[in-house]
Amino acid sequence: MTAPAVLPHVDAVMTALTGAGLTVYLGGVPSGVSPTPAAPYVVLYPDPGRAETASLADDRVNFSGVVQLTCVGLTAEQAMSVSDRAMAALSVVLTVAGRASWRPESLDGQPVQRDDDVVPPCFYAPSRYRLRSIPS
Repeated sequence: MTAPAVLPHVDAVMTALTGAGLTVYLGGVPSGVSPTPAAPYVVLYPDPGRAETASLADDRVNFSGVVQLTCVGLTAEQAMSVSDRAMAALSVVLTVAGRASWRPESLDGQPVQRDDDVVPPCFYAPSRYRLRSIPS
């Protein structure tokens, strides 16, 4: 068996979020993009994950990783609405080819914050989810 990869897990998160009608960016926002009343978005910041042992034989085929979702909107209410939609989208078992996944586990979040360093100012709400899978 080969070691698990993070990208298929991140792709599964992106698919779940876009399936909920959310705009999703990976690792940052493209230059010139800012939220509008009709276009809030989510930015994913995944860690590289890790292969974990599945048995005493030290076969490292299980996957565990964390992805941060930063939900962004023009108002605090919009950022919270995007966060609610993202949480609902991640309340299901994700489909990762060749893997059996758990539902993403909500770990923690931070209070909604205002970012005055961008124009126009916006609000964001970060939260983190643990992703886990085993070979199917």
